[in-house]
Formats: sequence, C-alpha cells, structure tokens
Amino acid sequence: MIYASDLDRTLIYSRNAIGVPEDSPGLVPAEIINGTTVSYISKRALSQLVNLADHIVFMPVTTRTVEQYQRINLFQETVIPDYAITSNGGNILVKGRVDQEWRTSVGERVMQQSAEAEGIRARVRSVLREEWILSERYCDGLFFTFVVQRDLLPPDVVSRLADDLSTLGWKASLQGRKLYAVPEAVNKSAAIEHIRRTVRNDPMVASGDSLLDKCLLDAADYAIAPCHGELFAEHQQGLGKVTYPFTTCSGVFAGDEIMQYVSAIYNNLRVMGVGPS
Repeated sequence: MIYASDLDRTLIYSRNAIGVPEDSPGLVPAEIINGTTVSYISKRALSQLVNLADHIVFMPVTTRTVEQYQRINLFQETVIPDYAITSNGGNILVKGRVDQEWRTSVGERVMQQSAEAEGIRARVRSVLREEWILSERYCDGLFFTFVVQRDLLPPDVVSRLADDLSTLGWKASLQGRKLYAVPEAVNKSAAIEHIRRTVRNDPMVASGDSLLDKCLLDAADYAIAPCHGELFAEHQQGLGKVTYPFTTCSGVFAGDEIMQYVSAIYNNLRVMGVGPS
C-alpha cells in the first residue's frame, strides 16, 4: 500500500496551526531550527506512522521547496521515506536526491501550458495591495509564495485572483498566511502518478487539507482530509462533490484520526490479501 500525504496542517503543524498550547501533552517536535521547535506532530499519529512505515510505501507530498522539506528533522531522522514529492509536485526526491529527469519534464510542461512567471507576478501584485504583502518568494524556479496579512485580505480577493490566473494556466491557493500561485503543470497528482507508473502501483491512501491537495486526494483510491483548511471550507460551503471523509478534530490532533484511517485501510487490504503484508 502507498500512503501519500501532505505535510503542513495535515501531519505536521506549525506553532500557529497546532490549535492547542505548545505545552499540551502528546506533542512531539517535527522540525527544529537553531534549537527552536517550529512544527509538531501528534505523538499518537507519529507512533502509528512508525508502526506502518516498514509495511507500506510512505511518501510525503508537500508544497515546500526541497530545502524546506530537508530541514524537517522527522523525515531525516525518524521516518526516512525512499520517495518524497516536494515543490507541489515539481520535484521528486529519490533517497534524498532530486530526480532531474522529472524536474526537466515538469519545466517543459510549464513552458508549454502556462503563462510566464513574471507576468503572473505582475498580475498578483496588481490585485494585492503592497501593505497586504509581508514577503514574496519564487520557489525552486517553479511557483510563487506570498506571505500576506490574512486579516487585511477582503474575502473575495483570492477567489477573483484564482479565476484570473486559471485563464493563464496557473492556480491560486491561500493556506494560512501563504498565498500560492502555481502553474497547472506543477501538481501533486502528476508526480504521484509518475511514481505509481514507474515504481509501484499499489492501492493508495492520501491525505491533505488545501486546494493544492485536491488533485492528490482525487487520484487516490482512499482519501481523508482534516476538518480545517481550504478543502473543509469548500465542503462547508457546499462547493464541489466530496467523496472522502473529514476528521472530527481540527488542529494537530486531526493527525491521530488521519493515521487511524490509514491504519484501518492497511489492515483491511491485508485481510483481503491485497499487497504485501
């Protein structure tokens, strides 16, 4: 079985996203920078992930850049995946090394299918006021991240921007304080489907919380999402058809329910004799 999961606000949570005090019992540091813990995972969720890791193919699937992914101690020291998808699908890491053939193919598709990056940057800047933007980054030569003052953004700005960018072959997604502008060809499902075609095509479970995760969840045989983030907000508004469950708990302990779901699917498949035990 393959378990492909988004990381931030799905399995690991920043100090601002955990939803409980940092000294709450049951939290384990996932990412430590210069001696300071910057993200956590539920202790129970981690235990379940460790127990499953020897029996399944676990693949982190994140919008983080290669550098940002590699600083997550949890996946460099405790659970070390053979494959990881970073840069929202723009890069595939195989035993920690970038698959250059995949990166080249993604770059070619971006050039063929999407407007040039500088024009997109200008579009975003024309919609967002300067005082709304705290920082801007062009990530791994593929997509933009704008850190914004969330409380200043009018509710309809992001949806209007998303509609505008979609005509140019780009997507917009607001996750916490980060606004992403991403070419359509840079997506998580394309990367995971490439691995399933070329490496291992076992039944797949997926989890994620944002609109950038939707294609990943739709590509999976089984999927689950936490009851926070863009996907849950869309569900609450009755937008789109949802074929997967949401957790009952939000914040870091949603990870417990996600891993319970993954473990249950694995056990059911094993009973049915599907895949290696």
